[in-house]
Amino acid sequence: MLSAVTDPRVPLRPAIAGLPAYVPGARVQVGAAAFKLSSNENPYPPLPSVVAAIVDGASDVNRYPDMHASELTAAVAASLGLEASSVVVGCGSVAVLGHVLTAVCGEGDDVVIPWRSFEAYPIAVALTGAAATRVPLAVDGRLDLVAMAAAIGPRTRAVLVCTPNNPTGPAVRAAELATFLAAVPPHVLVVLDEAYVEFVRDPEAPDALGLLAEFANVVVLRTFSKAYGLAGLRVGYALAEPGLAQGIRAATTPFSVSHLAQVAALASLAARGELLDRVDAIVAERVRMLAALRAQGWTVPDSQANFVWLPLGDHADAFAAAATRAGVLVRPFAGDGVRVSVGEPEANDLALEVAHDWLTSGR
Repeated sequence: MLSAVTDPRVPLRPAIAGLPAYVPGARVQVGAAAFKLSSNENPYPPLPSVVAAIVDGASDVNRYPDMHASELTAAVAASLGLEASSVVVGCGSVAVLGHVLTAVCGEGDDVVIPWRSFEAYPIAVALTGAAATRVPLAVDGRLDLVAMAAAIGPRTRAVLVCTPNNPTGPAVRAAELATFLAAVPPHVLVVLDEAYVEFVRDPEAPDALGLLAEFANVVVLRTFSKAYGLAGLRVGYALAEPGLAQGIRAATTPFSVSHLAQVAALASLAARGELLDRVDAIVAERVRMLAALRAQGWTVPDSQANFVWLPLGDHADAFAAAATRAGVLVRPFAGDGVRVSVGEPEANDLALEVAHDWLTSGR
């Protein structure tokens, strides 16, 4: 029998010991009455057809899933007008990002990231042994693509472009992205993280699939977690030119997408029209929330995602605490601001009440 080890002799890699902690959105405590607007989840439950597919698939969980999610890969490719060889499916877009970076980065390399942006970026970069060069956002919460291009150096292997940016919300524009891509050396990978692409309504937003066809160094990340409401099942995918996709696939953990996740994603693709009607409803709520916040006196970025951003700086934690007391959980980013997911109308109304009270109280 192994005894408990209180003084481990196996040293951890320095990159592991120094990893920043990923802080998830607050969860509603058991027995508590509160709305959860802290994790950018889709407020709608799965469609009945998706639930039925999950229930039917449960009888096969004694078997390993299709290792490469072949049927789902083909369905995703067909829905986008691509060949299956350009699609790599994985356990959520976060895991897929890790596989992408593992395929191209190593010790001594550098990855340019915007900041503040998706909290997992510094972690995913550090796990490869590479270093992250953080480029501050512009004052309106937008990515500063000019500064990001200038930050590319001889050690740079990849640049991460989060559009719409999480947690601030704006999407990059087609013209600025075209200028940026023209400035990036062809051996540097550009990852367009489009986790919220279905919520984008900006007419100037880029066509990622068109860019994918034009630039061999572009990878697009997407997910079933947000618009498709499958956050609890973890399905994401990368789109890349076939040679690059093959390398990403080789770095992917075998059997990483469960059988239930695969059948749920397939059923969701089959019901895409119905699901996108829900997305339209969420977008309408986002528009309403932004208008209400601005009418209250807030200066907020033009979110193209399923959340809004309050640039509260050092008051972020205090605002989140006030929201929790009022019965709504939001996501503070200490020193920067608060992200409020778009949820049910009554939850959004409560969040707006908290925002109004915060301003009128003079805090």
